[in-house]
Amino acid sequence: MASALPLPAAIKLVGSNGQISLGKQYAGRHVLVEESEPGVWIVRTATVIPDNERWLHEPAAAASLQAAMAWSDCHPPADADLDETLKRLDRGEA
Repeated sequence: MASALPLPAAIKLVGSNGQISLGKQYAGRHVLVEESEPGVWIVRTATVIPDNERWLHEPAAAASLQAAMAWSDCHPPADADLDETLKRLDRGEA
């Protein structure tokens, strides 16, 4: 990804309720706010992964999912033997 030119600094006013507006383009986004020292903040956008989906991002699971996707690219879906497949699934067979 190409490096973007740095944007000029902007002066924001912290309201009486302690909030600051970053702009509508960030509405609804999660951000990380890090205070490196008193009065110095680093604000970065973030993607939050729910705890029950974190396992999908672990190396073993990610590799398994990539292998499954590669297999599906080489094996297009077909309706052939659909009844037999449904019977096997109903019996708990893979």
